[in-house]
Amino acid sequence: MTSRLIALSFDAHQPERLAHFWSGLLGLERADDSYGGVALVSGNDAGYRLGFRATQAQKVAQNRLHFDLTSSSLEDQQETVARALDLGAQHADIGQGPETSHVVLADPEGNEFCVIEPGNSFLAGGGVIGALACDGSQTVGYFWSKALGWPLVWDQDEETAIQSPNGGTKITWGGPPLMPDPGKDLHFDLAPEGDQQAEVERLLSLGAKRLDSAHREDGTVLLADPDGNEFRLLAPR
Repeated sequence: MTSRLIALSFDAHQPERLAHFWSGLLGLERADDSYGGVALVSGNDAGYRLGFRATQAQKVAQNRLHFDLTSSSLEDQQETVARALDLGAQHADIGQGPETSHVVLADPEGNEFCVIEPGNSFLAGGGVIGALACDGSQTVGYFWSKALGWPLVWDQDEETAIQSPNGGTKITWGGPPLMPDPGKDLHFDLAPEGDQQAEVERLLSLGAKRLDSAHREDGTVLLADPDGNEFRLLAPR
């Protein structure tokens, strides 16, 4: 048994507004079933959606998770940056330096993302969202490989990466040290491929921790991975 990655969900003060930004930037359509929030169909071979869930949490540090968007040419990179700025993004300084060839931006709620220059072989073939780049340990990379059943495609110098067997977005972890909790971030939404309680027990055996003692009203179970990042196991549908 494994869990299926249903959505990569943003904490959002204004879910509709943030969904409008990412829809406009990536050309994504609204999903019919939003799992309790606003959702976009990613069209990605990895099979997930982009979700936007309302929160009152405040962002207090750089996100631990961010998207790396790919470019087919320098002109394409420039057009993506210009479109993002027109939709309400801003340039962001995370210490990248003037010599950096990728462009770092933040969406209207401050979520950082990168527009990568053309020719990046590691991200090639993964789609427009080439990677979800995560701050995290080698241990958490191994955890998510087993949790999702996605094989490791990189495991070197404490850096790890996984990718769906179907292709699409890679999920990467950069190794220590771990950045502080940003308070407001992206999260994984999972669906069990079978009995939910059995899947909870399996995830706990892999190193997850349970964050609530009972099911929520919608049947969702809140857990945290070995690095303390919250994720949701949704009720079977």
